[in-house]
Amino acid sequence: MGRIIAIDFGKVRTGIAITDELQIIASGLTTVATKELIAFLKNYLDKENVDKIVVGEPKQMNNEASESEALIIPFLAKLTSTFPKIPIERQDERFTSKMAFQTMIDSGLKKKQRQNKALVDEISATIILQAYLNRN
Repeated sequence: MGRIIAIDFGKVRTGIAITDELQIIASGLTTVATKELIAFLKNYLDKENVDKIVVGEPKQMNNEASESEALIIPFLAKLTSTFPKIPIERQDERFTSKMAFQTMIDSGLKKKQRQNKALVDEISATIILQAYLNRN
């Protein structure tokens, strides 16, 4: 069984999380510059067995797609053409940034550490992945 990778896509930075090989536990992996994301994924997928990619789906409270979905659609096309054999699924990502920030507070991180937007993105990706695992 391979891992599941989750992506919290952003205009500037993208958070990435990964499961263990049994697909039980979601853990933050890293945050990469969005312009380097495909290259990072190629490198990672060459080394690791990945069964599926989960991409966060930003929605508004009324269940309509948020503005950032317009940035994700071209990325999904590139992802599909680059990795045609790996299934891609979507996971609602509403409130993940707020939950990530609260997680940082709850874990006792200092204010300076909580201002690290890359860490927020990585934690958000982990929350997206855990929500996906819980749903399935």
